[in-house]
Amino acid sequence: MNGNRLFGVILSVAGLGIAVIAGLWLATQTQAGALEADGAVLGAGIAFIPVAILVGVGIFLYVRGGTESQQETVMRKQRRLMDIVRSRGQVDIADVAMELSVPVTEIKDLVHQLVGLQVFSGYINWDEGTLYSMQAQELRKLDKCKNCGGELKISGKGVVTCRFCGTEYFVG
Repeated sequence: MNGNRLFGVILSVAGLGIAVIAGLWLATQTQAGALEADGAVLGAGIAFIPVAILVGVGIFLYVRGGTESQQETVMRKQRRLMDIVRSRGQVDIADVAMELSVPVTEIKDLVHQLVGLQVFSGYINWDEGTLYSMQAQELRKLDKCKNCGGELKISGKGVVTCRFCGTEYFVG
């Protein structure tokens, strides 16, 4: 559990603790006759303000911590994918998916995210299911597909696709 989630839980529990203590105190004071019903209602209303603030901020931090945790998980997967491809130069997509414990479709998404961040350059042959790491300067010089020799065309920011075999080149 990350820091924001833990702090959110602590704040929520503290808020609920204050609510219980205030409720018990108001109930005992009313029962003992030291406080009338109108005073107890006013006291409950006043006690509600810090309780609502603590619980509200606690819930916000808990949810925000969950979002940050998901983002950290994606960044970890991206880093691992980059390390695997750069160290090996060429990898089978199914093997990488198994190593990262993710579906093959998520590998495609991770690669496109890395291309969008301009940190990955290489190419992928979807028919063979192979991902290649390559220097960006070498990719910029390409005018023919390394797989089939077909003409390459720009298909997106940092992405060049062979219109014949579908091989995608990522220029980071």
